[in-house]
Amino acid sequence: MKKRNLIIIMLLLLTGVKAQSLVVADLSCEHKTNPVGIDTQQPRLSWKLKSKANNVVQDAYQIRVSTEPSFKSSSIVWNSDKINSDESVLVKYSGPQLLSGQRYYWQVRTWDNKKNASKWSEPAYWEMGLLNDMDWKAQWIEHDYESPATSPAHYMRKEFDINKTISKATVYATAHGIYELTINGNKVGDQVFTPGWTTYGKRLQYQVYDVTNQLYKGANAIGAVLGEGWYKGSLGWTDNWAIYGNKEGLLMQMNIEYSDGSKQTIISDNSWKSTNNGPITKNGLYYGEDYDATKELIGWNKPGYNDNDWKSVVTANYEFNLVSSEGAEIKKIEEIKPIKIFTSPSGKQLVDLGQNLVGWVRLKVSGEKGTKVTIRHAEVLDKNGEFYTENLRSADCVLNYTLSGTGDEIYEPKMTFMGFRFLEITGFPGVLTEDNITAIVIHSDMQTTGKYESSDSLLNQLQHNIIWGQKGNFLDVPTDCPQRDERLGWTGDAQAFVRTASFNYDVASFFTKWLKDLSLDQREGGEVPFVVPDILNAQGSKEAAVSAGWGDVATIAPWTIYQVYGDKDILETQYPSMKSYVDYIKNKSGEKMIWKDGSVFGDWLFYHPFVNDHTGADGHTDKDFIATAFYAYSTSILADVAKILGKTEDAAFYSNLFNQIKEVFIHEYVTSAGRVGTNSQTSYVLALMFDLLPNNLRPNAAQFLVDDIRSRGTHLSTGFLGTPYLCHVLSDNGHTDVAYDLLMQKTFPSWLYPVTVGATTIWERWDGQRPDGTFQDAGMNSFNHYAYGAIGDWMYRVSAGLDTNSPGYKHLLINPHPTHHLEYSKASFDTPYGIAESGWERKENKIIVNVTVPVNSKATVVLPTKNSSSIMENGELIANNKNISEINIEGNKVQFIIGSGSYIFEYNE
Repeated sequence: MKKRNLIIIMLLLLTGVKAQSLVVADLSCEHKTNPVGIDTQQPRLSWKLKSKANNVVQDAYQIRVSTEPSFKSSSIVWNSDKINSDESVLVKYSGPQLLSGQRYYWQVRTWDNKKNASKWSEPAYWEMGLLNDMDWKAQWIEHDYESPATSPAHYMRKEFDINKTISKATVYATAHGIYELTINGNKVGDQVFTPGWTTYGKRLQYQVYDVTNQLYKGANAIGAVLGEGWYKGSLGWTDNWAIYGNKEGLLMQMNIEYSDGSKQTIISDNSWKSTNNGPITKNGLYYGEDYDATKELIGWNKPGYNDNDWKSVVTANYEFNLVSSEGAEIKKIEEIKPIKIFTSPSGKQLVDLGQNLVGWVRLKVSGEKGTKVTIRHAEVLDKNGEFYTENLRSADCVLNYTLSGTGDEIYEPKMTFMGFRFLEITGFPGVLTEDNITAIVIHSDMQTTGKYESSDSLLNQLQHNIIWGQKGNFLDVPTDCPQRDERLGWTGDAQAFVRTASFNYDVASFFTKWLKDLSLDQREGGEVPFVVPDILNAQGSKEAAVSAGWGDVATIAPWTIYQVYGDKDILETQYPSMKSYVDYIKNKSGEKMIWKDGSVFGDWLFYHPFVNDHTGADGHTDKDFIATAFYAYSTSILADVAKILGKTEDAAFYSNLFNQIKEVFIHEYVTSAGRVGTNSQTSYVLALMFDLLPNNLRPNAAQFLVDDIRSRGTHLSTGFLGTPYLCHVLSDNGHTDVAYDLLMQKTFPSWLYPVTVGATTIWERWDGQRPDGTFQDAGMNSFNHYAYGAIGDWMYRVSAGLDTNSPGYKHLLINPHPTHHLEYSKASFDTPYGIAESGWERKENKIIVNVTVPVNSKATVVLPTKNSSSIMENGELIANNKNISEINIEGNKVQFIIGSGSYIFEYNE
């Protein structure tokens, strides 16, 4: 009897272990974790699987969706039942119509190819936004007084009573300008710079907040502070003010549900009051902020405040599309303390934060009432160790704080941000210490997905700089720079960097949002403007100038997001934009198929010594050449997208068009010897990368490229358009050694030169600050400009060898490239299926390759050795390993297939 009981217990234990061998985790909806404000009727659901076994693939899944977290039967709105499929990424909800404001809880369970079944996952949720115009009861409210440029902030308030027990309270809010909401004196949510920046004339984001725990029985108060932001403030170097409108405004609705089933709605309407006589006396994105603490409105956002001196608001009507926030929310991400407080040679008090960052400073100070502290911001010091701000152009980038004299005072700006490493502080009472200064880093709150590390400290610092360049310039839109009077969504920069960006962070929702604004700013003729949102052309203008390599973000970015995240919907959504852009070029090029005058910026900021223009002979690439090359490339992408979307006629048409362009390109720009264009590095890079050469001439062209690099002492001369592809072209054409030589070059122009002189972000120019300490042209010399950080993509995908063979990393490509420049190089990436890893290291005369393939995916492994018999996996010949299949030898490489799991390969170098 005891033996029988023991057997039963062991069977139960084994069953439990088996059930736990497959676990569902990391549930997401529309690329987000537990999002609120979803406005699509078919949200897409994703999950990841975890298993300790190898070669695990999902065989089936089941999803259930409920209005309650208990999932009791009466609350279930959709049960997919068991579906035989390996899909686990962006699976569409297929249940009944979803309701405005409703929160939906969901779970998933799965079965694998080894007959394991998971438990139901932990519940996740999404909450719908306001789906219909009739759901909005709120009115736009505005102040009723003059509001010039860099005006004071506007304060708005309303009191209301609650006499019942609340079960749920939700706020829906947006603004013209930027806003901060408070309820009973406490900030609503943790976002900053809401509502973000969109093509305001056509769509405006609103935010959704759960405020259930911020309300009290009895008297309550809601307050709002409004600043100029992007809506009303100055944008661009042309002193454009009030591009979208000259009045800040608020739209706010609070839906309250009581435990007795009744409901109440608090809205923005003419019962609110407003004043501009508060402590923020001046604000602007480029200017900064003035704050007079002697004018603080004590208790203004709490019940019982005397607002008799405030004016009644006025209501207004606006007709454009309200959409829930789709991109990554802007938040305070981290804090940084000074590494040094010192006096400059001229006697100025300076602070070094040790990192070029984007955000603002929190000041802690005490002193007499009326004392004024001024904080100025800069990225670098000049060669004499003095504060350098000439490259900020007309941006003041200043904070002026006037003390109230009430003891310890803490000040943080609300309505501006700066790009800076150094501070100049004047008027500070007493001795300034590290305790008085804290830098607040802000950016879009994207999940970190990629990591890269090598044996070289300079290369690791380069990766650090790439990351911080992205942090500083991904603030709701992909900006060029965060410090001067610009900070715009330049399309060329985004095009160059999108693949690297997609490795460092999860940017799926970030680019999904921004590309929709691109479509709205795109003209009817297909033109894609230089910046998105477009503030360089008059609002409503019918035409816009276009530049090759900039406008092509319309095809390159959605294609990249599809490749990285497997998001087919972004291709569907952006297809009209992609097609319209290519058709625009086709119409411009005509039958000759050369896009004349299609490039405004050329290979922007390519390196050419001693010449401060963009048409110098040394390294210059013909603009029509560039335009026609990108015309071909975008056409080839469009043909591929059309095929994926089942648009067979379009696929055939644009595929044939690409072949025609290629034929004309070869005739116009390629010699019989394989020389290309103006013989510049970018000429060869674009022709090789975009498949615009006959196969028999590719080796010649690649060698000419190498010859040019070597003739410059192994230096590059490429600009924004050639640089992202340079090392890829070299490694794809048998010159990985040259690519590494370029990567590891320490004298300028090179990626590592800025690192050697202390850079902590990527520079706009190769020689932004020269070895003698002098600067490049101050009119265009940002020290936080991510475009040249596009080399990161090569470091991850080629050096470490972590790449994809299919959209969304369903099938990985592990293809490391060892070099004697390094002792190891490794990368990890959180793919839609889970963590993938690839890296190599040298131990004596052997190369060790570490690989991790996530569950529900597989990988093709390519190792640079021709002797498959020497390759071991965890001490066993790969030929004898049952987890390895399809072993092939091609030239000096061995290729094979592996399933999910972790592997350690070893072979003789």
